[in-house]
Amino acid sequence: MTQKNYHFETLQLHIGQETPDPASDARAVPIYQTTSYVFKNSAHAAARFGLADAGNIYGRLTNSTQDVLEKRLAALEGGVGALALASGAAAITYTIQALAQAGDHIVAQKTIYGGSYNLLAHTLPQFGVTTTLVNAHDLAEGEAAIRPNTIRLSIGTEHAEDLIAALEKAFEAVKR
Repeated sequence: MTQKNYHFETLQLHIGQETPDPASDARAVPIYQTTSYVFKNSAHAAARFGLADAGNIYGRLTNSTQDVLEKRLAALEGGVGALALASGAAAITYTIQALAQAGDHIVAQKTIYGGSYNLLAHTLPQFGVTTTLVNAHDLAEGEAAIRPNTIRLSIGTEHAEDLIAALEKAFEAVKR
């Protein structure tokens, strides 16, 4: 399906499943509740696990239903790909693990969700990533926490556009 030829509403319904389900001709995406897949033979399995042959190999790595969702999200957002996870905590963890390395620093508000707090305050330091927790309503405290090795600002307060803009400006100044 060429995305250029379809409107946003059509993309919502069809990207990732351009043809009906081959087993039932259903238009809706089937929900595959499986963790394992069948391989034609050991060579087929080896090719799949070796990533030489694209396809499902194990439910924790691939899932046909999730694949459709990811393709749709990427198309709707104008991206080249998307990753759907089971929770916001998983998304935060994946993002930080992909972007941070030992020696990096994060500035986050003190009142973040408990799971995120534990990740930043207890788990990530074991991997050399430190966090300074700040009062998100105190611009001076937020600015003072930014270091040359700060890679992320996590300020999740509602209606904090001005604060976020000011901290981003301070962040860019430190990075220069």
